Amino acid sequence: MFPERFSDLPEYAFPRLRSLLDAHPPGGGELHMTVGEPRHAFPPWLAEAIGEQGAGFGRYPVNEGTPELLAAICAWVKRRSGAALDPDRNVMALNGSREGLYNAMAALCPESAPDGGPPCILVPNPCYPVYVAAALSVGAQPVHVPATRQTGHLPDFSALPAETLNRAAAAYVCSPSNPQGAVADREFWVRLFELAERHDFRILADECYSEIYRGDPPVGALEAAAGLDMDPERLVVFQSLSKRSNVPGLRSGFAAGGPESIRRMRQLRSYGGSPLPAPLQHAAARLWQDEEHVERSRRLYREKYETADSVMSGFEGYESPQAGIFLWLPVGDGEAAALKLWREAGIRVLPGAYLGAGEGARNPGRGYARVAMVMEREELEGGLARIRECIGR
Repeated sequence: MFPERFSDLPEYAFPRLRSLLDAHPPGGGELHMTVGEPRHAFPPWLAEAIGEQGAGFGRYPVNEGTPELLAAICAWVKRRSGAALDPDRNVMALNGSREGLYNAMAALCPESAPDGGPPCILVPNPCYPVYVAAALSVGAQPVHVPATRQTGHLPDFSALPAETLNRAAAAYVCSPSNPQGAVADREFWVRLFELAERHDFRILADECYSEIYRGDPPVGALEAAAGLDMDPERLVVFQSLSKRSNVPGLRSGFAAGGPESIRRMRQLRSYGGSPLPAPLQHAAARLWQDEEHVERSRRLYREKYETADSVMSGFEGYESPQAGIFLWLPVGDGEAAALKLWREAGIRVLPGAYLGAGEGARNPGRGYARVAMVMEREELEGGLARIRECIGR
């Protein structure tokens, strides 16, 4: 009566965390450092921008994105990466990037690999869990590619056997990476493009953390692809306002790629998608046009990186993130550390194994905990000090 394709899918990370912790009282003032939900202020004019177009709630939204929104997205991409995109052919609006990352499989993944078997979808290990669910939803085989300290916390796809690469239909890449905060450089992207061309698979680049960084702006996939003799359908990039503009509740993102990929994604979305209401599309366009609020937020994150480096100095195995909003803390056993921190200090962190695949030591997230740096700097400093005191290494 029910499909078996999701039978091996573990419980989602946060219900799993509640099962681990909720039976125990907190051992101190509660501090939740689990969810990557930005808490910096969004621009004060945002509510007014939504209200200006309030009548639009009485009409069905444009599915692929309003001309105003698509033009704003293309203008931002041009400023950020130098890539020139056609708003009618190369981009589409999303109800948050997760929607696109999931539904891209249904729109773009073939039913079989060249050998007639199920296609492979390459995913970093650990990773954002939607990649795995998306692969399973189309009957594809997720192939977990370790992203560890040894690989710079990015997946080394070239280490896979040729037979696996030949069966691959797509590879998900997140840069800056979730949960580790590692950044793919131009050489990484070029090597991956060459590998994808050689073995004929598509690259799905999740870049929702690209505007939160320490030093120079991360090189994105579109920027790295400029000037290369590459099939334009080889790459689809996914972006979001949630992290960039501190509006996770707005649910606004976009996908950019080759015209045929975007046509197919738009077509499928017209049947089963949930378009962003017109007033929110208007507000999203305004956000893509404004960089002042982004730089203000970025400065706050840079201060938090400095705070984390100071508090965690000397913590065994600590690595300062290059970008993003998380610390990837080596804690020995992520579940045991999360339980100890909750029971003794009242702090909730996410066991790294909940974002990885594999049993026991084969799960590269097992020895880590993910800590979200979304609160104010003073609160972050206090929380990290409590972590250090409770599980100091």
